[in-house]
Order: sequence, then C-alpha cells, then structure tokens
Amino acid sequence: MSQSTVLAESNPDSARLKRKQEQSKGFYSRAWRKFRRNRLAVIGLIFVFLFVAVGIVGPWIAPYPYDFNNYEITYQTPVKGHPFGTDELGRDVFSRLIYSLHNAVLIAFGAIAIELVVGGLIGSIAAYVGGRLDNILMRIVDIFFAFPVLLINIILLVIMGRGLITMLIAIGLTSWVGMAWISRGAVVAIREKDFVEAARALGATNWQIIRRYIAPNAVAPIIVQLAFGIPSAMMIESSLSAIGMGFAPPIPSWGNLITSGQKFMWSFPHLLIWPMITFVLVLLAFTFVGDGVRDALDPKE
Repeated sequence: MSQSTVLAESNPDSARLKRKQEQSKGFYSRAWRKFRRNRLAVIGLIFVFLFVAVGIVGPWIAPYPYDFNNYEITYQTPVKGHPFGTDELGRDVFSRLIYSLHNAVLIAFGAIAIELVVGGLIGSIAAYVGGRLDNILMRIVDIFFAFPVLLINIILLVIMGRGLITMLIAIGLTSWVGMAWISRGAVVAIREKDFVEAARALGATNWQIIRRYIAPNAVAPIIVQLAFGIPSAMMIESSLSAIGMGFAPPIPSWGNLITSGQKFMWSFPHLLIWPMITFVLVLLAFTFVGDGVRDALDPKE
C-alpha cells in the first residue's frame, strides 16, 4: 500500500479536498473541449481576438488620424487609399472605424474590470459572511438595480463631464449590480459544500478557503457574466454617443458614426453601412462566445 493511500485513509478530509481539486481541473478541461465543438463560439472567439487586437493597436495602424480632413475628396465611395470611402469632411471612414473600435475596447474592458471588482467583491463578501451584512449589502444592490442604467449614466456624465475616463467610470458603476447577484449566488452555492467544511476542519483560514476552494469553483458563472457584459458595455457606450452624451466630435464612436451616417443613407450609404456592419459583427462575436462559454461551463451539461 502506497504512502499516499495510507494518508488518504488516515485523513479522509484531505483526500476529499484532493479529489475535489482534481474534479475541478477535469471540469474545465471538459468545458474547453465542449467549447471547441461549438463552431459558432470558435468563430466568434477568432473574431473577438481580431477585434480586440485591432482595437488595442488601432491608433498605430490606422492609415490616417481620425480628425484628418481633406475637403477635396468629400463623400468618396471606396477607392484606393480609402477602402471604406470618406465622409462629409473628407475624413477616412476606415481610420475612424478603427479608432471607434479602439475607444469601444478601452471602455468595455475598463468598465468590466470595475464591474468585476465592485460587484464581485460586494456579492462575494455578502455571501461568505452572511447574516445581517448580507442583508444590508444586497438591499443596497436592490436600490441600485431599481434605477434605469442609461439614465444614471447620463446623470453621471453630466456631473463628471464627457470623456473616455468618465464614460468608463460611469458605465462600470452602473453595471456592477448584475455581477454582485451572480457572485453572491455562486458563493452561496459553494460555501456549505463538504469540501469547504473539510477545509475548515483541517484548520484552513478564511483567506485560504476563499483563495483555494471558493474562488476557483465560483468562477464559471462570473466568466459567463463577463462574456455578456463586454458587448453590453459597448452597446451602452454607443447609445450614449448616439444621443450626444458620449464622445464629443470629432472623436469617433460607433454611436455618432451611425447617427451621422443616417443623414446620408440614401445618397452616400457607405457612411452608414460600414459602421453598422462592424458594430453588428463585434456584438455577434462576443454574443457567440458568451453563449459558448455559458453552455460549456454549465454543470448540468
């Protein structure tokens, strides 16, 4: 009989913890295999990597600055040097779309980071501590949940001013409520499990229990929430720009590009078609990835 077998028999709690850790690793391996079998999710993931990469390096690869005007070539349809044409001020539409993607990526990932930190911490602390603190924190979450997201964003932008950082903060501070509920539900479902009780019986501290056992097992629903939260943040940013509360012209955004393109949709349709196509493709890519992640990480599957 091996030494590990003897230790497992003499300490069943330790053996239970080890089995749980092995099951967790196997769960994510199976989830990745299942995700790869979803063709739409894989295609979406490829597009997500492409869009994010272009968004990150956008200012360095764009053929022209977003505010470069050339009044001699206004309203050009796609031609050499301007593959997506030019707008009413002779600005390159392709370059402005790249800058729009750059701004959207910065806001979406920045807002989702705020959502993860604020909502994840509040929900996890409420669930792990429980009792009166749980009740107080979740009632605060309910209060924030009752307010319309777009209205709160407008109010925050009026107070703080329009700009990249203020939009990032405003969207992040209005999107954390869903993350708080998701993280709370995940932690509540795990904190009373046998392997957590076994860790307590072995003398593990609260921090060790959270880091080693609760966080790894609660991450699946949080990942799903993040996958759907990114396109949601992009849509909020575009909506704010479309109603004149987002980026101030000439800074490009999908919202103001689509809004200005609607004025010329019959005479110069390329000013509307290209922003719409890229906007829809990005949202569909993130949605397909979110659906694939949700299905792959569903334990019932």
